[in-house]
Amino acid sequence: MKAMEEPDQGRSTALRKWGPLAAVVVVVAVVAGFLVFGRSNDDTSASGSATTVPGSSVKLPEGVMPYSVAKAQGDASSIDWGARCDETKGVLALPVSPAPECFKPFTGDNGGDTSTGVTKDTIKVVVYQPQANDPILSFIYKQIGNNDTPDQVFETYAKFNSMMGRYYETYGRKVELVRYNATGTIQDAVAATSDAETIARDIQPFAVLGGPLLTEAFADTLASNKVMCFSCTPGQPNDWYVKRGPYVWDIQKNSDQNQQMAAEYVGKRLAGNKAVYGGDAVKDQQRRFGLIYLSATPQSEELKQKFLDTLKGDYGVEFAEVASYTDPVALAGQAREILARMKSKGVTSIVFTGDPLAPQTLTKNATQQDYFPEWVMTGSALVDTTIFSRTYDQQQWAHAFGPSNLFARISSEVAGSGFLYKWYYGQPPPAQQSALILPNLQLLYGGVQGAGPGLTPQMFQQVLFAAPIIDSTVISPQISWGNHKIWPDTDYAGLDDQTEVWWNPTATGVDELGQQGTGMWEYVDGGKRYLPGQWPKGQPALFDRSTGSVDLYTTLPPGITLPDYQPLPPAS
Repeated sequence: MKAMEEPDQGRSTALRKWGPLAAVVVVVAVVAGFLVFGRSNDDTSASGSATTVPGSSVKLPEGVMPYSVAKAQGDASSIDWGARCDETKGVLALPVSPAPECFKPFTGDNGGDTSTGVTKDTIKVVVYQPQANDPILSFIYKQIGNNDTPDQVFETYAKFNSMMGRYYETYGRKVELVRYNATGTIQDAVAATSDAETIARDIQPFAVLGGPLLTEAFADTLASNKVMCFSCTPGQPNDWYVKRGPYVWDIQKNSDQNQQMAAEYVGKRLAGNKAVYGGDAVKDQQRRFGLIYLSATPQSEELKQKFLDTLKGDYGVEFAEVASYTDPVALAGQAREILARMKSKGVTSIVFTGDPLAPQTLTKNATQQDYFPEWVMTGSALVDTTIFSRTYDQQQWAHAFGPSNLFARISSEVAGSGFLYKWYYGQPPPAQQSALILPNLQLLYGGVQGAGPGLTPQMFQQVLFAAPIIDSTVISPQISWGNHKIWPDTDYAGLDDQTEVWWNPTATGVDELGQQGTGMWEYVDGGKRYLPGQWPKGQPALFDRSTGSVDLYTTLPPGITLPDYQPLPPAS
């Protein structure tokens, strides 16, 4: 595959507004399972009528009864949970880990029209579909061989929705998916605003799944019209979400959270040690850091300065050189000069925070200059995927490592979204990008199940904020929303933790789209995960498989099991 193909000027102009690309290519999942019910923290409770569990802090919306609460009350054995529930564990009979909890089947009056898009019988949800010929997505997809069509994506949404409707409790209502085709590219703010206004005015849904991921205008407009959306905006600072609550939700970290953990990693794991993972010319030197970052908006500059200030103030780390670029396509004209500056300033370790195309050009130019620094990842979206990393100069990427928001990969024959789809329907999902489609629906159904009959955006938020933390495993992240003292502020982004990775240029296996090839990310210590404040101090043990690194689990990791359930028949 070529490092970069020459794009036309229109694509280059469009890519100038490239934001923190949180899942544009949609080849990775960030949620393996989702569990919420209206359990309150000490300072939170669900509004409206609620059932208080004696001797505990659990408060539930009226009509909501999770298995664990019924069991604590001594009522579980008297309830007919139905075939969807594994009563030996109190979880839905789905082969996912962690498995969602069973909820008591609902009977009675659900209150009818409780919110926009919610009737007695339906919950209307829009699935946003980018243009089939979007020049930006077409350019990106061509780099990695993703041939999904909008029809395939929507069909995958519809099939997962049908499956989840058979298992989750929705209180007499059925989730109705409505497809909406974008009228502009994923970076066209004017079209995004118009599309959001049309959706809010003409379709009037309860929520929207997806959006144009290079402009915040879509999510901003939906929020102003009091319509919820999930994974509908490029990553934003935390305050941006708080000001638009309870209407904009993300699964990935927000930009403040990602930056906080990247600074901690550099400050605690790398600073003050030798650049042992660089090329021969730098590996015996004390680390001198350089920063290369994407500067697409004024917000980029604010985040960059905050990153520099945090590292200097909290860890005493200063950068020997800082360089920015505004467009990964036009970077071809800047890369030689950027890398020459890094080399002349004695930079041993380049900290990269940007898009997944730029390293193609940067690594090629570094090799041309016989300059082999350490390449330190920072959790930038998709840079730490196998599918993109195989397109970078492998002599350079053999020195790449750092924190990743992803989790240790597992074969789709063993677990994950593709496994779940095939388990239920007997064939692979229509869209290759099923791994991102499923989490949006899991978030929706988890919130609906916990909110109960009186479904509103406000109740949805209270349920998510009050829900227990979803603990991580090596193949799934920790998930939480609200105020769990994990982050400094109220959290509207689900993913909390990270793992440590290094690039193995000789390992072979399949990428996130199932394509066989050479080069794989290795997950340190089997994919062990770290929360904010938990990165250990000292030089990491990398580039050595004997220390327990894993590139792909082909069997379930120790301690994780998926029962051999028989799927319920699809609804007629």
